Amino acid sequence: MNKAALRIGLMVPANNTTMEGELLEWLPQGATCRTLRIPRQPGLLTMADIPAYAGQAESLARAFADDPVDLVVYGCTAAGILAGPERDAGIARSLSVICHSPVVTTANSMVESLREARAHDIALVTPYSAEVNGQLKSLLARSSIAVRRMSSFEAANVEELGKIGLDAVAARARETMDDECDTLFIACSQLPTRAIVGPLEQEFKRPVWSSIKATAWRACNVLGVALNKA
Repeated sequence: MNKAALRIGLMVPANNTTMEGELLEWLPQGATCRTLRIPRQPGLLTMADIPAYAGQAESLARAFADDPVDLVVYGCTAAGILAGPERDAGIARSLSVICHSPVVTTANSMVESLREARAHDIALVTPYSAEVNGQLKSLLARSSIAVRRMSSFEAANVEELGKIGLDAVAARARETMDDECDTLFIACSQLPTRAIVGPLEQEFKRPVWSSIKATAWRACNVLGVALNKA
């Protein structure tokens, strides 16, 4: 595939201000991204919200059928976690039929990246509520990945989530990681991580993944191109 011609269709919650820019930084140089923003309430997503949220995503995705892309990213981390792996996979299949393109989801990419790292006992940083954190732990446990240490910002709404900056994420990562954890994962595609993942890997001498890095890595695998680690 001509890397310069790589076109990504990105679907994120309406409040997400981070993923488009950081995803492009992880993708091969010259890649472009068309973003569709899924409407959502200002409060936290719950399991009860998922059917309507997925329905909105499917309706919006028809735009990618009219303006084809090489791959669609369903970058809705909390929505994917709450949906569970089977429903998340079902949403990906539905979007793929609608868009006539392969689809990767952030929730699945998280699990696959940790499998790639052969992670078993991880440190986990999230901004999520207890409900989403619990579902995330269960999702990882299905792949024999245990959360040894976890710290959450517990953002009460999208405004609080949007105020969490790079330095706060890095500080929380350092507080959470310890010598008994084989991998660090920073969950949520709104949290900024691109500038700190590499330095934290060098500091911890262990793999460090984030929702956005994992999604970009999975997209690159599907498309047969290399992740931009520079």
